[in-house]
Amino acid sequence: MALSGPQQYPTELLDTTMDQLRTLIVVHEAGTALGAARRLGREQSSVQKQLDTMNRTFAALCGEELVLKQGRGRDALFTATGEALVDLARRTLGEWTGGVHDARRRLGRTLSVGTTRYTLGFLLEAVERVREDYERDDVDLKVTHVRTGDLFAKLRSKELDLVCGSVVVTEGAETELLAPYEVMEWRRSGLSLLTNLPPDRLPGPSFGARDLPGLPLVISARGLIGRFLTAWYGPDYRQKLSVAAEIEAAHYGFELLRSGVVSGAMLVTRGIGEAAADGRLPEAGGLRTLEIVGEVGPRTEVLVGVFTRRGERDSYGPGHPLNLLWDALSRESGRWWLSS
Repeated sequence: MALSGPQQYPTELLDTTMDQLRTLIVVHEAGTALGAARRLGREQSSVQKQLDTMNRTFAALCGEELVLKQGRGRDALFTATGEALVDLARRTLGEWTGGVHDARRRLGRTLSVGTTRYTLGFLLEAVERVREDYERDDVDLKVTHVRTGDLFAKLRSKELDLVCGSVVVTEGAETELLAPYEVMEWRRSGLSLLTNLPPDRLPGPSFGARDLPGLPLVISARGLIGRFLTAWYGPDYRQKLSVAAEIEAAHYGFELLRSGVVSGAMLVTRGIGEAAADGRLPEAGGLRTLEIVGEVGPRTEVLVGVFTRRGERDSYGPGHPLNLLWDALSRESGRWWLSS
């Protein structure tokens, strides 16, 4: 009679440790036992011993070794069984790691938080409010820089529990976009221009959105600005606008304009434009700010705030680290701040 339940697992399989699985993965990534030993901080003989043990175990269980030696200086050759079990090992360790993290999160032992550059100061102020509670309860707080485009992906994957940052919301698509998340809205705004063009060529204090195609523009290659322009002009917006320079980071655009290498106007969120105008953004010193008014396509805004997975806070008590930080951040919502 075939056994069912835990009794059916082969003894050889049960003797395989998670450390051995990690070694198998690292050898696959490094190519050799020596390379894996260097990554793991071990002796090569220790790594080779684990490989030999796994080879014997799975040759008995499956009929094929996992890794074949190729000779001195050559990468190890993984058999088809070895390749399959490397994938299985990654999933196994990933699921166990995720399960442990979920348990620690549920019990309030750990909290992973993300923030964009321009919301970091507000997060740090909120963390200061809960510092004593976290120290008392031995909470492991991890703070990570997150790009705007990765904000929701990191929440969905549970890599982060809470994010301070910005997203672009478009009329007609906002409800679906935000449905999976609880949102503490801090501010909504449009776009501004930072320019080195003289006032006689580009007078202020505002500029019509419909006139943007007539300006030499500096545009961020990705992030909020790209999403904003896609909502207004479609994915081929570069063909509809006069792009003087395409940049990866805002500070590169500031340097281009301040140096005079490029003459034109840089699209930024209104929060950055206001900070530049008020002197709170020294990197943009000397550039004029114009507010963009009107719409080209559907109503589109930058929503800045705090985001977490919907329903998660309700499943925890008021003293859980996530709820403590959420409450502290709510006290920061009235402050004047920058959108990223």
